Amino acid sequence: MNLLILGGTGAMGGGILNFLSGQGDQITVTSRSTHLSTEKNIRFVQGNAKDMTFLKELLAGQYDVIIDFMSYSTEEFRQRYKMLLAHTRQYVFISSARVYAQSDRRITEETPRLLDISADKEYLSTDEYALAKARCEDILAASNQRNYTIIRPSITYNTYRLQLGVLEKEGWLYRALQGRSIVFSEDIACKYTAMTHGQDVAKGICSVLGKSDALGKVFHITSEESLPWSEILKVYLSVIEKETGHAPKVVITPKAVNLKLKGAKYQVIYCRYFDRKFDNSKIRQFINADDFISPALGLSECLREFLKKPSFREINWTLEAWNDKAAHERTPLKEIPTFKKKAVYLCHRYGMDWALDVYKKFIG
Repeated sequence: MNLLILGGTGAMGGGILNFLSGQGDQITVTSRSTHLSTEKNIRFVQGNAKDMTFLKELLAGQYDVIIDFMSYSTEEFRQRYKMLLAHTRQYVFISSARVYAQSDRRITEETPRLLDISADKEYLSTDEYALAKARCEDILAASNQRNYTIIRPSITYNTYRLQLGVLEKEGWLYRALQGRSIVFSEDIACKYTAMTHGQDVAKGICSVLGKSDALGKVFHITSEESLPWSEILKVYLSVIEKETGHAPKVVITPKAVNLKLKGAKYQVIYCRYFDRKFDNSKIRQFINADDFISPALGLSECLREFLKKPSFREINWTLEAWNDKAAHERTPLKEIPTFKKKAVYLCHRYGMDWALDVYKKFIG
């Protein structure tokens, strides 16, 4: 097959490349950063797949499959979906299990979505991630085409993406390795979550490629095993102590600090506050989901591998300041890379929001 993967270098995309690299498929992968391929059949193209000029150049040819990991606003997707469908036999749209509303039963693909049943007018007036994904799904469903497959992964992890509630590893693991407290919250700790290894999601996606029975349909690819976030935290703490010889300190707050971050509160309210337990019987017509690695084992293995060579993306120093304030701790200023970021940290750590406003107005 001739495949195009848009934004395919993350937890799921990397797994797909691992599975397809030895099968003789010709694969083109877009990424904003530079990647060198060691496989003859994989070609990386540097560029932003959301840029229409770049996308049109990519779509000069025809593909058997396009796998789309990009995150679009509703309007962005409306502007390009016809073009994407027209240049492939199967367009695989990566949506999200965040589209589902709260359910007291195991979630199936027919479980109501937030977009369909939410009464929160303020929320519905936004194009927040879960709503945008659901609206993009609706655009595909309303098209006159059926050469698409919608995939809804739940929380996906690998060696370099290890989440704790709404926190990426930069918001909790970085602190632990710096000797500061992990700040977590009781409101999320008690909720159940399904976490799925990126390799398992990748296997599930690969299982539907080129399958006519998958066209025009929706599948979630998730672990059926769910754990409370408090148990996920215990798994992390155990691995860190065994690998480093030091037990991380933990501070539990009543509410998630991310509720204070503009735009981040909905991920807390309309996802992490929900108990997530899935029924993945629909995808089983293509793959044996019993082979999926258990979350506790998979997370332990990934964290151990990460700790061999830790690497973090940019730290959110506003969040770091709030966490330090909750834990009654301080980050050494020499650890913070620029004057501007030091100022942001100090203002939020010591409650000098007025100073931050002055800084933004006159210095920027």
